[in-house]
Amino acid sequence: MDMITDAAQVARHEAARTLQDAQTRASSAAATPGAAHGEYLTFRLGGEEYGIDILRVQEIRSYEQPTRIANSPEFLKGVVNLRGVIVPIIDLRVKLGCETAEFNAFTVVIVLNIKGRVVGAVVDSVSDVLELGGDTIKPAPGMNAQVDMSFITGIANVGERMLILMDIQALMSSADMGLIDDSVA
Repeated sequence: MDMITDAAQVARHEAARTLQDAQTRASSAAATPGAAHGEYLTFRLGGEEYGIDILRVQEIRSYEQPTRIANSPEFLKGVVNLRGVIVPIIDLRVKLGCETAEFNAFTVVIVLNIKGRVVGAVVDSVSDVLELGGDTIKPAPGMNAQVDMSFITGIANVGERMLILMDIQALMSSADMGLIDDSVA
């Protein structure tokens, strides 16, 4: 078990270092007009792999049991104190209806900055940071009205991997989440 814990810690440290490097590159690319690519932090939820805009990610932290809030929705695991800021923790597996696994050494919280608000998202594991060009990203398939695809911005094929690209800001600021006031820019 110590070997798994050590591997998870190394993976988190590597992800944090990669995250910092990628955010620096993405910030300079965002300042370049007409940049047709983006950098995405990739993570796993159940058997699927997702990607979110690296510029929304503040940090990656080990999962710690949050303080539960009474009468909150099932996807809201609770809140944690992050350096004096009370941060709501959302379990994306529950919110998106993915298969839920036990929390383990690879389970992390991606701390996001959404419209000036700090929110944590629990994921099974963080994979890596990928730079994707416009030619790699395909539009999300059209679905019937019963399937909510509003938070899916596209699908990317990266080698043998299929990556679901998500608009994490739109998801976290949706009305049913109740986290972000619509009047906040």
